[in-house]
Amino acid sequence: MRIAVDAMGGDNAPDAVIEGVTKGIQAFKDLEITLVGDKQTIESKLTSTERLTILHADEVIEATDEPVRAVRRKKNSSMVLMAKEVAEKRADACISAGNTGALMTAGLFIVGRIDGIDRPALAPTLPTINAEGFLLLDVGANVDAKPEHLLQYAMMGSVYAERVMTIKKPRVGLLNVGTEDKKGNELTKGAFTLLKESDLHFIGNVESRDMLGGVADVIVTDGFTGNVALKTVEGTALSLFQMLKSSLTSSVSAKLAAAVLKPKLLEMRKKMDYSEYGGAGLFGLKAPVIKAHGSSNSDAVYHAIRQAREMVSQNVTSFITEGISKKDN
Repeated sequence: MRIAVDAMGGDNAPDAVIEGVTKGIQAFKDLEITLVGDKQTIESKLTSTERLTILHADEVIEATDEPVRAVRRKKNSSMVLMAKEVAEKRADACISAGNTGALMTAGLFIVGRIDGIDRPALAPTLPTINAEGFLLLDVGANVDAKPEHLLQYAMMGSVYAERVMTIKKPRVGLLNVGTEDKKGNELTKGAFTLLKESDLHFIGNVESRDMLGGVADVIVTDGFTGNVALKTVEGTALSLFQMLKSSLTSSVSAKLAAAVLKPKLLEMRKKMDYSEYGGAGLFGLKAPVIKAHGSSNSDAVYHAIRQAREMVSQNVTSFITEGISKKDN
């Protein structure tokens, strides 16, 4: 199995990417990796080249670049060449922590869309209180959606939850403003009907306040709503830890209490850490494409590699393709 990785994408590239790739190579003996980026820079930071190949790229798509224009004009960029490795079957999957819009563009126009999937969906795994996390899709690949798109998201998410998260009969929820069947706008009402008539384990509408409580294994929504929900969760988690830190360092007695609570606080922080769950999969493409968080450290890159490897080994793309084909027939 070979995974192509954009060595130049992300706030902490290339150091964090190379460190994460090194961890992945050490952990998974069946894995080979193609690092795409400036060859001289990459070579100067590598301590070993075991099962590693470097593909030189003399351009980088920056976070500020306009996505479609950048993919079209920067044909020798690390992200574009990475996507071509997958499209031309030299790699089984690819990962980048770079420009999200550019990665979605490269995924759509270079890797290609599965026949029968109208629009790909960007889907991260988010933590829950008592379980292993849930999949939220879409979080921004498409800000507008139709009911049939949400049905496709649900099907793709269910395949991933079953194959990679090893959840039997994943529970699918529809993000809405209330749990009653008739709640919502035209999009959610239409999606509710399609999901209820499907073969999926649809549990009905779910509210955003219940997401982290483990109400569902897969939650579907349009990209605009999903992106707002995702950033609200991320912002709340960051603010909560900042408030805890401020409170637990406000006095001598608070500091003593913090010393006692430190192991549990670190445990909670790890559980809420996005890097433990890998990246956001761009579902609906002909091969796994993983968007790692822009601020990914080496652990986050490692977990994105683990996630991509699991998607390839569990044939997630093939099962999605098969499911869509059966639905269309």
